[in-house]
Amino acid sequence: MVAAAFAAHPATAAAAALQRHSVRPGQQFCPPIGTATPRQRRLPATMLSVTNAVASRSPVSVRAAPRELNFPILVNSLTGKMGKAVAEAAVSAGLQLVPVSFSAIEVPDGKLNICDRDIHIHDPSESERILGSLVKDYPDMIVVDYTVPDAVNANAELYCKLGLPFVMGTTGGDRQLLNKTVQDANVYAVISPQMGKQVVAFLAAMEIMAEKFPGAFAGYKLEVMESHQATKLDVSGTAKAVISCFNKLGVPFDLNEVNLVRDPEEQVAIVGVPEEHLSGHAFHNYHLTSPDETVSFEFQHNVCGRSIYAEGTVDAVLFLHKKIQDGANKKLYDMIDVLREGNMR
Repeated sequence: MVAAAFAAHPATAAAAALQRHSVRPGQQFCPPIGTATPRQRRLPATMLSVTNAVASRSPVSVRAAPRELNFPILVNSLTGKMGKAVAEAAVSAGLQLVPVSFSAIEVPDGKLNICDRDIHIHDPSESERILGSLVKDYPDMIVVDYTVPDAVNANAELYCKLGLPFVMGTTGGDRQLLNKTVQDANVYAVISPQMGKQVVAFLAAMEIMAEKFPGAFAGYKLEVMESHQATKLDVSGTAKAVISCFNKLGVPFDLNEVNLVRDPEEQVAIVGVPEEHLSGHAFHNYHLTSPDETVSFEFQHNVCGRSIYAEGTVDAVLFLHKKIQDGANKKLYDMIDVLREGNMR
């Protein structure tokens, strides 16, 4: 959900604060004294909701790609839930899934079955040798990376060394170095910390506001809460991008101040995450309060499941393939470029 709430009176602001119950790192989730335990909030059916409109659909169902776009993609890594979701979306879209992936996680018989296809899983130490061989067999191959933050830069360097176009969906790593690596190698790539198209549109709107109205929220106080599955330990790339926009709008805020909610019990009881999506969700809340606490703004986007990211990733792959076929001079893109193209399914 993307929403903005306005409070023009101290009493209204106070009521909103009671509902919000911001939680800071290391702080216990506790309702204020004299108030009832907060109940799980439900989104009105009439509100714009990424969760309801797109993200909760499972399995992924997308239209088949035109015949001329049935090119090969390699998903690295398929042992992760995000990689698997992308592979399933790619197959549903009619793309050719290269039967190879890499992971340090051992799997039975060294292979996984994805959409009735056996995918051979190799240790990352073999990636350069195997990818070098695959380039000959799949000259039009595009790599999709959903690995781990610590591997982002090394993987990008390898793809660039081999001249492999790629879509980097993994967050983390040194992003400036990542962009420089791609630019220096002159390799086609889509790099984005957020692959959900609707969330990217929200980010684009935030960036436009920050550019057109710098300092518009000077003096305001910002509170940020984000809830993700327990396995995600770092601040999300999306939150970093939104916070950067608020900084430009005149709001001082450090990433260390983000309330990272990772405890499942707290996610259900306080944040309102459905239990069936504890293993895959992204709930973000950005709350702004004026210096005199008479005005407040709230921006929120809640995503359940991974289909929104998988579908967006496939769109990025299709976009990149077209740019390669057209011989585009520009080589490095992000998801806003994909949105601007207007050819999403």
